[in-house]
Amino acid sequence: MKKKEFISGEYYHIYNRGIEKRDIFMDEYDHGRFLETLKDFNSTDPAWKIEWLKQKGEIPKGESLVEIVAYCLNPNHYHLLIKQIRDKGISIYLRKIGIGYTMYFNKKHERSGFLFQGTFKSSHINSDDHLKYLSAYVNCNSEVHGICEAEKYRWSSLREYMSGEKALCNPEAIMKQFQNCKEYLDFAKLNAKRVAEERKLEKQILE
Repeated sequence: MKKKEFISGEYYHIYNRGIEKRDIFMDEYDHGRFLETLKDFNSTDPAWKIEWLKQKGEIPKGESLVEIVAYCLNPNHYHLLIKQIRDKGISIYLRKIGIGYTMYFNKKHERSGFLFQGTFKSSHINSDDHLKYLSAYVNCNSEVHGICEAEKYRWSSLREYMSGEKALCNPEAIMKQFQNCKEYLDFAKLNAKRVAEERKLEKQILE
């Protein structure tokens, strides 16, 4: 199979889940570590150098590989909305995350072997509307899956969108399409409700 090539300057929806659908986030420390990994490994510096600099209390000076637009960490899977800003940036970034987080998780939970279900999945986002709807899907994914109301969920980027504080994400490409935060929240919640209803109907049909 030909290896997928990502285009710099383009947006992508990235997602993956635990092997055999197992949970990959067991507690708040796992969630926090994954978010820390997302931040730290977004660098042209190799992973070993990033870890070495962190141990010395220094900040990696490498350039960013991607721009994170939105994220959601559910118990057994994650979603990322990212823009590649450096050639091969997505592939390098996701490889670092997969290896780094798996090593942490396996050591902490006394296990071995693969944690994720194969290579991460991805889809290319080809329009502003597509980007807007996927941001809502990602930001409200906990609500789509019936885990928690999106605005109360700690492990998605929706709070960054609502507060205007840039902690991990740059939501500018999304928020410029809305008048204010409330308009975006209303849109995102409505979209999440529609997707959840579609999923419920599909499940009923299959049953």
